[in-house]
Amino acid sequence: MSNIQWYPGHMTKAVRNIKNDIKLVDIIFELRDARIPNASSNPDITELTAGKKRLIVLNKADLADERLTGKWKEKLNNDSCTVISMDSRSKKGTGDLYRSVEELIREKRERDHSRGITGNRPVKALVCGIPNVGKSTLINTLLGRASAKTGNKPGVTKGDQWVSSDTGLLLLDTPGILWPKFSDPTVGFLLASIGAISDTILDIEEVAIFIIQKLNDLYPGILFERYGFTEEDISSHSEDEDLCIPGVDYRSLAILDTIAEKRKCLKKGALPDREKAAKLIVDDLRAGRLGKITLERP
Repeated sequence: MSNIQWYPGHMTKAVRNIKNDIKLVDIIFELRDARIPNASSNPDITELTAGKKRLIVLNKADLADERLTGKWKEKLNNDSCTVISMDSRSKKGTGDLYRSVEELIREKRERDHSRGITGNRPVKALVCGIPNVGKSTLINTLLGRASAKTGNKPGVTKGDQWVSSDTGLLLLDTPGILWPKFSDPTVGFLLASIGAISDTILDIEEVAIFIIQKLNDLYPGILFERYGFTEEDISSHSEDEDLCIPGVDYRSLAILDTIAEKRKCLKKGALPDREKAAKLIVDDLRAGRLGKITLERP
């Protein structure tokens, strides 16, 4: 399978802007996707924001395995950062968000007071994360109004946007950024699976095969239940060399073909339309139609 890489030019500029802005901010809001809490952590962001108080928000928690989200929160929580989970679209978990924000603001005010800084100047927070993780939606939740553009595809926010809230926060929304090279190819596929990488550069069949392999390992039976097939259906696909893909185990390929048949994703001659079936699987995962799934273990 190929090695996915995606680093458009505007991300280079975004990283440069964050380097310039970081000295101005008091708090870092880092959003990650609750379905891939480790792979959705940008190591460049971690390096750039070192020494700053952080709030890690495991967003889209409504799509993730709740039990594993709890374990990830335990693993990631430490003295320098607070970890919460929420779904910024449905507003579930906003209570924890507001309490965490209030605590961070209080701590900042106390530090200022101990240094002889009086008055309640706005507390500046940088909102950052990978593409399509919900940064703008989170800001709109904090503000209670739609001030930042939102969308369900990576790259909606192109430039930095400062916005103020009634809570005393001055928020800087930044474009979603990845890092120039994924040292582990698995990271690229995890990011592609949840929609953090533009679909225009992906081989959607490879992404679907990756998802099938992951789900067979982590949630055995979930694909059988969703698409209504059996082991007998899979075994009916003989290992035809013409249908094989180098580097892909045949069972995963047979499952893809079986799903294509069950969902009538067919080409001329009643052959499985793998691309159409692959898009179906990827869309179902991203929308939560396969169930609450976390693709990484703590």
